[in-house]
Amino acid sequence: MKEYHKIDTVFKRDPATNHKALIEGDYANDTFAYLANNEWVFTEKVDGTNIRVMISPYQEEGKAYEVVFGGKTDAAQIPAFLVERLQARFHTDDQRAKLAEMFPDGACLYGEGYGARIQKGGGHYRADQDFVLFDVKVGDWWLERPNVEDVAAKLGLDVVPIIGRGTLTEMVEMAKAGFNSTWGPFIAEGIVARPAIEIKTRSGHRIITKIKHRDFQR
Repeated sequence: MKEYHKIDTVFKRDPATNHKALIEGDYANDTFAYLANNEWVFTEKVDGTNIRVMISPYQEEGKAYEVVFGGKTDAAQIPAFLVERLQARFHTDDQRAKLAEMFPDGACLYGEGYGARIQKGGGHYRADQDFVLFDVKVGDWWLERPNVEDVAAKLGLDVVPIIGRGTLTEMVEMAKAGFNSTWGPFIAEGIVARPAIEIKTRSGHRIITKIKHRDFQR
């Protein structure tokens, strides 16, 4: 299954600061500028490691459903302790049966491996490790948010929480001020925002953006 697409930060970065600082108000592309005052849906950005759960049926009749794990890229290495947690999550007979019923032609679940020992401060989220879902792709189709939530509920998974709606300006102000994570009394990493209605560019790329609290910490 394909690697998850790149998510552009909402503003361009300043070459004078070696691209560390943002040029506030200078949107990363014309699409963000055009849609800035429309309604966007904000989800909490989790500080973890990108994980793909790639689901496809074996070609041989009678074989069990195949579930393979991948990182952000095909070359990325997943820590052994996280692989063990993913296996416990997805490699049980019960989960395989659910996946076979839900996705007879295969699918890819995109999420974040998060928790202790994953990124600095990962232990703020939880003392162990787990997988939190943020997207599902079936064939060429991205599932809408209610369907993603339904997949998470059926599989017993967490899903990244919706934390608000508003314009891109409101998203930036929220991230700049900082806000507590849904997981506890610590500052969330940031926000991922999508238009309230899924939109793609002429080239077929999804319109989606992000902003991190630390983008404003100098």
